[in-house]
Amino acid sequence: MLMTSLSSASRRSIGIPARVFASAFLAAIFAAIAIAPPARAQVSAESDALLHRIYASPDFEVKYPGPARWLDDGAAFTTVEPSGSVQGAADIIRYETATGDRSVLVPASKLIPAGAKAPLQIEDYGWTKDKSKLLIYTNGVPVWRRPTRGDYWVLDIASGTLKKLGGDAVASTLMFAKFSPDGTRVAYVRANNIYAEDLASGKITPLTSDGSATIVNGTSDWVYEEELDVRDGFRWSPDGTKIAYWQFDTSGVGIFKLIYNLGKPKEIVTQFPYPGLGVYPTVLDIPIPIPGSTNSAVRAGVVSASGGPTTWMKVPGDPRDNYIARLEWAGNSKELAIEHLNRLQNENDVLLANASDGSVKQIFSDTDKAWVDVNDEIKWVHDGAAFLWLSERDGWRHAYLVSRDGSKVQLLTPGPYDVMGLPGVDEKSGDLYFYASPENATQKYLFRTKLDGSGKAERVSPLNQLGTHEYDISPDGKWAFHMYSRADVVPVFDLIDLTGQAKPRVSEDNAELAKTVAPLVIASPTEFFKVQTDPSTTLDAWMLKPPNFDPSKKYPVLVFVYGEPAAQTVVDQWAAWNFDFHRIVAQAGYIVVSFDNRGTPAPKGREWRKQVYGAIHPVIVKDQTAAIEKFLTEHPYADASRVAVWGWSGGGSSTLNLMFRSPDVYKVGMSVAPVADLRLYDSIYQERYMGLPLQNVDGYKSSSAINFAEGLKGHLLIVHGSGDDNVHYAGTELLLNRLIELDKPVDFMEYPNRTHAISEGPGTTLHLYSLLLRYLEEHNPPNATSAAAGAAAK
Repeated sequence: MLMTSLSSASRRSIGIPARVFASAFLAAIFAAIAIAPPARAQVSAESDALLHRIYASPDFEVKYPGPARWLDDGAAFTTVEPSGSVQGAADIIRYETATGDRSVLVPASKLIPAGAKAPLQIEDYGWTKDKSKLLIYTNGVPVWRRPTRGDYWVLDIASGTLKKLGGDAVASTLMFAKFSPDGTRVAYVRANNIYAEDLASGKITPLTSDGSATIVNGTSDWVYEEELDVRDGFRWSPDGTKIAYWQFDTSGVGIFKLIYNLGKPKEIVTQFPYPGLGVYPTVLDIPIPIPGSTNSAVRAGVVSASGGPTTWMKVPGDPRDNYIARLEWAGNSKELAIEHLNRLQNENDVLLANASDGSVKQIFSDTDKAWVDVNDEIKWVHDGAAFLWLSERDGWRHAYLVSRDGSKVQLLTPGPYDVMGLPGVDEKSGDLYFYASPENATQKYLFRTKLDGSGKAERVSPLNQLGTHEYDISPDGKWAFHMYSRADVVPVFDLIDLTGQAKPRVSEDNAELAKTVAPLVIASPTEFFKVQTDPSTTLDAWMLKPPNFDPSKKYPVLVFVYGEPAAQTVVDQWAAWNFDFHRIVAQAGYIVVSFDNRGTPAPKGREWRKQVYGAIHPVIVKDQTAAIEKFLTEHPYADASRVAVWGWSGGGSSTLNLMFRSPDVYKVGMSVAPVADLRLYDSIYQERYMGLPLQNVDGYKSSSAINFAEGLKGHLLIVHGSGDDNVHYAGTELLLNRLIELDKPVDFMEYPNRTHAISEGPGTTLHLYSLLLRYLEEHNPPNATSAAAGAAAK
């Protein structure tokens, strides 16, 4: 399920108190307001100015370096930097990792196609192993959520020849192009078929030919992409002689019809194109299985890279009631490793499949009474003799070393904490790197332990950098690209020496952004705290207070909620979960809080995460309501008569449930793109956490907000994009019908043709957040007295 998330510097001491300093800066930010046009109704001029600055200017954008690619196992790397000779273009720069020596490896002038005036815009790139050829991805267009369809070009470094792949293919129609291991060919997907193109001769060989509207080769169907993160659906064998791939047969899958009243899908049309005719609505048919319905039939095959018949792997079970969640070569070119999930997703079997005859054997199985998580990648070690695996089998998510035949399973990370990921292995030194945060579930750190299970884990992330860390570790395990941030500290990117012999080299410190946000951060710093809702349950939380906070006053409260098993909201990292909007709301005079209820994927152990199985929203309602009630009791400056709640996607669903089932607590709700009835969402996500609908009728009923709509008392705004392919607009229409039937007042905003992100088209993001703040201020005004606010809510 998609969770929308949009995107502290220390101030130098000048002898001014922090909040006075912040107020002065805020005054400077809003200095132009006196000559600005009149503000929108119910939104202050200050808020309107800040909304425009955050959502209609680049002032608050994070600068990211790269993308970077390791070379020679980490001895060097390349990155993309603005060109020194061609304005608006980029050069590819080589750096020597140890010394920092810089050289222009590919100047922008080398990336100008014949007959063109401007260089290619580099959206992504890759190298052959010998660095003789460069693959450039450009002109990307969205396929549902990400721009995975575009154009690919190959630059021969020695000759300077720049060639577009795909022959006479229409622009922006190639997907997932990858060099063969020897660098002589590139394979890619076009129109649901896989092709291999010889770089010397230009010959294009179709490896599949049955691709169609219902047969999908080398990429995925909608639900696999959304819920299992399968997009790139083919893999070169290590020796370059074969390609393994997924094939989907979507025939028989139920069709969602998206109606685009303004014309072509994904093109936001804001007015009729004068001069000329208007537009007719169009309909897009999308095969998306809902809970309990027919899935695509999925199988795995291996084909020669020179063409010929496909050998299909003899994966057991009904291909429509099991999932091929991962498909990789098993450390050699003879066998495939397959993660095979049953439909209930409570059993994940690791299969070894013979690439020559398709025979399959099970070597390992992970099971759980609720659900099991997919391992993003099976990491093979010891020359393919063993692999790494994450499992919750002892109550915590730990790393295990599993022998190739599955006969030996060794725990590598013992202790009462969760492993949050495995970013790297250094077999030469015998080190395994993993993420964890044993003391604080809102943060994330890098640790190192021994691959043979000996010794104790040690923290690699600096002890003085509390917050969230991400690492891209070099193949030799000696270096890493590192990103660090906190809720009030903008991201800093540097290159670090994991051996500890060299000092970090900063590649981007976002200093300008730090200066820009300093007034907001200083005026309303993020406060992390805990709420104990009962003797056995403690929830993590954060809070923003208004500038010039006065504890003797009463302030309205806005609760931000998600609550489902797909994500946490309480994380100590920059710009997480619509945090820019929450800073605007705090500046407008509100206390903003968020709580992570049981069932969120916090690193707190299996029992924490899986208490929601079979009935998600009763737990969310219980924990969230108990948390805000306890918060109000412990913080008398928070006005219990002026509590609002909002969320997006699963958070929109939680908002509805809280408004309907705790109506005396939450007086105003803003629900964006909600799932009103869980039976209308997709099969993989909903069945993972709820089981099959006919086997869990009561659970689906108790978790679907539409069944509790009669409880609505307060003001409710529902927002949805009519082009939402993820959480379907039809579900919101079903809820609106129910509210109409119940004679319940409701406010509604449709964003024409917009997807689940509600971000397409000029001005959309600004308009959406302006709407939310305007609705909040109208129905839960920041300056009203408790009595007046209570009267307004009735």
